[in-house]
Amino acid sequence: MSHQDIYSLKTRRQFLGKCGLSLGAIALASLMRADAALGGVVSSPGAVINPMLPKLPHFAPKAKSVIFLFMVGGPSHLDMFDYKPALNQRQGEPVPESLVKGIKFAQITEKQPKLLGSRWKFNRHGDCGAYVSELMPHTAAIVDDIAFVKTVRADDTNHFFAELQMNTGWRQAGRPSMGSWVTYGLGSESLNLPGFVVLQSGGTPRSKSGNYSAGFLPAAYQGVPFRSTGEPILNLSDPPGFSRDRQHRTIDAINKMNSLHFAATGDPEITARISAYELAFRMQTSAPELLDLTSESPETLKLYGADPHQPSFARNCLHARRLVESGVRFVQLFHGDWDHHSHLETGLPGMCESVDRASAALVTDLKKRGLLDETLVVWGGEFGRTPMAQIDKSASVGRDHHIHAFPMWLAGGGVKAGCTVGATDELGFNAVEDPCHIHDLHATILHLLGLNHEKLTYRVQGRDYRLTDVAGNVIHKLIA
Repeated sequence: MSHQDIYSLKTRRQFLGKCGLSLGAIALASLMRADAALGGVVSSPGAVINPMLPKLPHFAPKAKSVIFLFMVGGPSHLDMFDYKPALNQRQGEPVPESLVKGIKFAQITEKQPKLLGSRWKFNRHGDCGAYVSELMPHTAAIVDDIAFVKTVRADDTNHFFAELQMNTGWRQAGRPSMGSWVTYGLGSESLNLPGFVVLQSGGTPRSKSGNYSAGFLPAAYQGVPFRSTGEPILNLSDPPGFSRDRQHRTIDAINKMNSLHFAATGDPEITARISAYELAFRMQTSAPELLDLTSESPETLKLYGADPHQPSFARNCLHARRLVESGVRFVQLFHGDWDHHSHLETGLPGMCESVDRASAALVTDLKKRGLLDETLVVWGGEFGRTPMAQIDKSASVGRDHHIHAFPMWLAGGGVKAGCTVGATDELGFNAVEDPCHIHDLHATILHLLGLNHEKLTYRVQGRDYRLTDVAGNVIHKLIA
């Protein structure tokens, strides 16, 4: 019986399950074809095209790529970026009933909890005069390169759902993440790495992979988590004893079968599978080389505070710079845990120290290399913390979740450096100027990438969906 006859008796899944191949081996044939080097066009029936090929934006973009530094757990912004001297002056007073009437907090149960000032000193910094606390000295040094939005609003006090809203625009699992929408709209400029890469350190999101899922978009736009130790992705290596010629013949059969099935069904999951196989082989050399920081200068490593051999947020920031240098479209870093319901005084300084130097270094390094103008950096969490104290049974003091107004900062990629958009009341509770919903933030990020958030849609189950759902306004005050 010929090889072709054997293949015809088995389903693709049975064949792949029994042949014992790694993803790298499956991808070899496309690498050996010249057209794979031009983006993975498969010259076979069905004309399967790499879904990650670069695409034209709706209009001229200001940014080409995004690095989202996501602070898991909700940073205590009133101790970092939103200076409220009145809060200190009124320390220990019951919060005005008018502010909290009808509001349900995540954990505070008192009707009128007491106001909690910040124990850390604030000072003005830079030519813009932005207030930053002593907890973030390195961020304070780059305020003229970043822009603050002080009035971001979320809709859910629960970590799980708030994380999803900040990363997907929706408070339930199943929607595509922002990185997936961006790669769906623009593709990627890297042939040898995923278009959307995820790096994690410290505490990870409660809603897990829902934050970087492709949802109902084709699977090719899924975020790809890189491991912090060992191989960046499992099963990239070829199995022992598999020659290149044998891999070539095997993959020829597999690609032919997948391409024929695509021609018959038009199923985009097939193109995602072929694209993933091709990418996996190319990553066998590109990913380990990119994640090897020993080629970085001692000065650069010191700037970030990164040990090339130890996993950390700092090391991930340096990886993020290298990834966008290599053409990756969207890089998301997750780092936590900022959930200081108690022990704020001892817990917050350590978290700030773990991110402050590296976050500022990333902006500084991108600027020095001429990459900041085309790279949008976003820093923030799923919500902020309350101006009232939360006191546990041991009398330890912290802050509860606060969704009504909290800051995030952005840098590069067409953002107006040194500006502040929005303001909160004297206690830092509500927005009093330029409120900004999460949908507005998403609309603005897409706009900076040259994407109209109302036109970036995907039709599923009889309607057109988008990242911003049926809302969202571009924050023009943020744009240079």
